[in-house]
Amino acid sequence: MPRRNAPFSIIRRLPIYLRILDNLIKKDVDIISSRTLSSRTGFTAEQIRKDLAYFGAFGTRGTGYNTVFLREKLLNIIGLDKENHTIVVGAGDLGTAFGRYNLIKNPYIGVVGLFDISDEVIGKSVEGLMVQHLDCMPEVIDKYNVKVAILTIPSSQAQTVVNKLVKSGVTAILNFAPTKLNVPDYVHVHNIDLTIELQSLFYFTVLEEEKDSV
Repeated sequence: MPRRNAPFSIIRRLPIYLRILDNLIKKDVDIISSRTLSSRTGFTAEQIRKDLAYFGAFGTRGTGYNTVFLREKLLNIIGLDKENHTIVVGAGDLGTAFGRYNLIKNPYIGVVGLFDISDEVIGKSVEGLMVQHLDCMPEVIDKYNVKVAILTIPSSQAQTVVNKLVKSGVTAILNFAPTKLNVPDYVHVHNIDLTIELQSLFYFTVLEEEKDSV
């Protein structure tokens, strides 16, 4: 299937569809409609149909989507139909939790490296994977052809580590460090600032309080 330069908003929704399909297949559900997908995702049925149609015709009008067939197509579109490896840089509480969750729960991505510079965590085992010193990172990236890295380190260290990641061949970074990273144009960075995410939620609590007071 030809790869299309799809809007990032669509790409972010595809793993949600994939997770639902995984659960349905485990329950031996063969067919699902866009309306049912809508009820399970919160996205409109029209939006779901448009998202999927962006990559091809995967369903049958009046019937819906074959769950196994659609999952295979989504795996191919996202790039999860082959062996994928990632590393976590920063083995503090967040990095360890992220590594542990993906080691246990993520069937499509293998965590092959956990790295830190602290003697307190180096040598620690996380679900059988030992935390290594940051100096070992390029060797692991090369061995497993790692293209995606997860960054859970202080902002003061982030740019230096990112420079090493890019130099070693990483082209996509999930960044939890609350700082802007400077990378070449071909490197994609997805920033997640947990503090901002949490603070923004309070807007909705105030909004509900204002509704109740009217």
